[in-house]
Amino acid sequence: MSAITITEAAHDYLADLLEKQNTKGIGIRIFITQPGTPYAETCIAYCKPGEEKPDDVAIALKSFTAWIDGTSEAFLEDALVDYATDRMGGQLTIKAPNAKVPMVNEDSPLNERINYYLQTEINPGLASHGGQVSLIDVVDEGIAVLQFGGGCQGCGQADVTLKEGIEKTLLARIPELKGVRDVTDHTNRENAYY
Repeated sequence: MSAITITEAAHDYLADLLEKQNTKGIGIRIFITQPGTPYAETCIAYCKPGEEKPDDVAIALKSFTAWIDGTSEAFLEDALVDYATDRMGGQLTIKAPNAKVPMVNEDSPLNERINYYLQTEINPGLASHGGQVSLIDVVDEGIAVLQFGGGCQGCGQADVTLKEGIEKTLLARIPELKGVRDVTDHTNRENAYY
């Protein structure tokens, strides 16, 4: 069971909204943009069947399913979704006390820390170009090997982005990291055909 609480009032309010969508099997998806950073925002969106992501965690509620974004799940610990009414009407509120709390520290393994900063600081910036970067491996005692995907693949600016932005950010956050390399930099060309 996920650590997020959806009150009965919030459930009924959301169920009512979902019913108006006239889409069989529609649910909600709860996610945090830029989790673990000062910019974290908790969001609830409609989630039609098939729109959930492979690593989402499903919570079956009385009238619908709530999908919790896999990356956001740890940050949604102790979160509360409520519907509060006052004289002006009602409002859905989301309190996620851990949304901005970094989930890594100096003792976390190097790869976890690199992944954390990629997810929270670097990929949100690349997403505006439809790009993303992922960690493939850490080699030679502290070189992060990264792979570009989406809009960054084959982009002539990717190596500039890598050196100027990504490497600078990661080195500032993780002192023992020695540098970053693009996975395509060291492909063994002889084996490229199989």
